[in-house]
Amino acid sequence: MRVSVSVTDFSWPGGQAGLVDGLAEVARIADESDLDTLWVADHLLQGAPGSVPDSEMLEAYTTLGFLASATSRIKLGTMVSAATFRAPAVLVKAVTTLDVLSRGRAWLGIGAGYQEDEARAMGLSLPPVPERFERLEEILRIARRMWDGDASPFTGRHYRLERPVNNPLPVNRPKVLIGGTGPKRTLRLVAEYGDACNLFDVPDGGETVRGQLDVLARHCDDVGRPSGEIEKTIATRLAPGESSKDFARRCADFASWGLDHAVVITAGHWDPASVAVLGEAASLAAA
Repeated sequence: MRVSVSVTDFSWPGGQAGLVDGLAEVARIADESDLDTLWVADHLLQGAPGSVPDSEMLEAYTTLGFLASATSRIKLGTMVSAATFRAPAVLVKAVTTLDVLSRGRAWLGIGAGYQEDEARAMGLSLPPVPERFERLEEILRIARRMWDGDASPFTGRHYRLERPVNNPLPVNRPKVLIGGTGPKRTLRLVAEYGDACNLFDVPDGGETVRGQLDVLARHCDDVGRPSGEIEKTIATRLAPGESSKDFARRCADFASWGLDHAVVITAGHWDPASVAVLGEAASLAAA
């Protein structure tokens, strides 16, 4: 069972200096532990549960570039980017650049998008839901082509790219995590294009998650793909005061549901002690 840390709240004490130093310290501790990936939320406005409205929020890919320079081992990605908030080639190029500069540690975390208030506030595109999924699928197709070095024209329903050059190519082809649990569209796209899905820790003993994994398995059968090729991740929270042993026991439960990877948030900003607890839990869960 792999364990990752996800940064959603950038409200560290001490203003901007505290934010920079605190984020760098979290990255250092995570990088020195057995944690798998360091994720950041991809929003322009802070929306983490319990956060103060309009509090500190960093742009995701600039932040990941900073984290790449502060680390040497841990993988890096967004949890997750809204498909419509960037032009497809810009998004693919950002992930490619991250992969090159981190020497092969980038993920593409992507979803259809949902934050209507943020889109209106910041002038971002968020079309109706069916169109978002159409655009998401085209972006996934464009990413495959660009990472393969295919610069031939792409013509879809929503995007036209005359010469999508992607040079340099990534060191490693970035894995694609598709966020969301919709049974008809999202999990189908996971089966067709994803290397990983991201489900949610619903407090029902795993019943919801098992059902979602069954749906994903059926989609995989439909497209002729082994479901075991897809990494099953779950978004969960480290509770205040939770020990590494207690969290590792939760990871054992997740594994029994058919999951491979826990992506962990916390209330407020991450502090060094909590990241260390999570790192110890990752070591225990991997044993």
